[in-house]
Amino acid sequence: METKATARFLMISPRKVRLVADEIRGFSYSEATDMLRHIPKKAAGLLDKVLRSARANAQKQNESLSDDSLYVKKLYVDEGPSLKRFRPRARGRGVRILKRTSHITVVLSNE
Repeated sequence: METKATARFLMISPRKVRLVADEIRGFSYSEATDMLRHIPKKAAGLLDKVLRSARANAQKQNESLSDDSLYVKKLYVDEGPSLKRFRPRARGRGVRILKRTSHITVVLSNE
């Protein structure tokens, strides 16, 4: 049985989230949450939140399911829309700043 959870339009660059996501892909749910608890990055907290949501979705489908039987089957981070901002520069110029957003999808499985 697979369950899925997504978090969309997060105000963090996908590149930063992928660094942390690569660390927990393929691990069991309990190992993944332990690792995320000790990673001092903003992305770790966001991934932990999505991981807990996927586990709650799994327990909603099958209440007798234990955390030890779940593992991270798929975890991918996609790029969301970028916010365009301008920063003033010398001689009256302006430079465009892209504030990138990301979409995180976690698929847990017990098979």
